[in-house]
Amino acid sequence: MLHPSYTDLMKVVNSDVEIGEEPVVNSRYSIVIATAKRARQIIAGDEPMVEGAAGKKPFSIAVDELYKGKVKILGEEDTEEDSEEKTAKELEQTSESVMIDATEE
Repeated sequence: MLHPSYTDLMKVVNSDVEIGEEPVVNSRYSIVIATAKRARQIIAGDEPMVEGAAGKKPFSIAVDELYKGKVKILGEEDTEEDSEEKTAKELEQTSESVMIDATEE
């Protein structure tokens, strides 16, 4: 069993959404896709953003990062707006946050 649960992860990801706005993540599938994408980044050499990652599998690390708010999932409209800004800001804040586009539903 995955801990935290899919429901808990969805609440964390959608916590910044204001009332009346569409949630960033609507399904467990989206959570799994986003987490798997982050796990692939860790496998490719990205440093984990949480303490105690040594000895854990990449997917478990990615779940922990998502639950602790270290990783942000962007919706489709956010990635289009941020694509130009991201390149400039990426150099400044590479270790602060990782943006994952979870629109591959």
